[in-house]
Amino acid sequence: MKKYGSLMSNYFIRYYLPLLIAFLLLLLSSPVSAKNPRVRDHQIIKDISVDDIKAEIEFGSEVAARIIGKYGLYQDDDLVKYVNLIAKSLASAANRPEIRFTVGILSTNTINAFAAPGGFIFVTKGVIDNVDDEAQLAAVISHEIIHIVQKHIVKELNIRSFESSAVSGLTHLISGTTNTVRVAFTKAVDETINILFERGYKRRDEIEADTMGVVLASRLGYDPVALACFIEKIKNLGDEDISSYRNLYPPFDERIEHINKTIAQEGLTTENHIKEKLVDYQGKQN
Repeated sequence: MKKYGSLMSNYFIRYYLPLLIAFLLLLLSSPVSAKNPRVRDHQIIKDISVDDIKAEIEFGSEVAARIIGKYGLYQDDDLVKYVNLIAKSLASAANRPEIRFTVGILSTNTINAFAAPGGFIFVTKGVIDNVDDEAQLAAVISHEIIHIVQKHIVKELNIRSFESSAVSGLTHLISGTTNTVRVAFTKAVDETINILFERGYKRRDEIEADTMGVVLASRLGYDPVALACFIEKIKNLGDEDISSYRNLYPPFDERIEHINKTIAQEGLTTENHIKEKLVDYQGKQN
């Protein structure tokens, strides 16, 4: 990992430091500014308005603040820079160029990862300590990126406005000023937290995040079997280590079957891939 030192240092100064400040500000206030720094104005994709994107980001920031409030952020600047460098590379090949993806590391040994609308991703320290290499970590992050790219949370909330669009409905909730609208907004955030921590995504959404995530990571040179290997590994851990994880996802064997089927259908090669280790960061304490 040391060979990335200079590159990651520059990346931290240019990208992560402002976003870390933004994360801290989220704990103090929720409104977004008229010129949201997470929106890339020159990359707004057709049929999605700037207001829609701002709404998704503001909603996601509320969810992100709740996630941080539950676990706290793990403090290791080098690790945070490194993980965000992986995410930035993966996001460059995803289909959401209009938002910036960031990753926070949650200070818990629980094995899990979370995605909030608007580009907010979290992985736990438990994930960091249990992946075998960078490819497995990239696979976990790719899975979460797909949840955001496919707007799984936004669609599942089934919020509608007069435009009959889930995203436009979210915009309506964000921009509304009446008590009724604000209560509905809070209820939507509560429902999202319930999905992330208690109920889980719909099965088809999890399978889609697995299979599309594998393809995404493979585009960046990562071994497409990495996610299946990670799932196989945690499958064999004790129930006390993965009880919450097991309850939130489809059965392990089903996920692995879909991943292997995708690898075969897409003709993804499993040779000559990135095999960087994470030993510099694993097992470290706060």
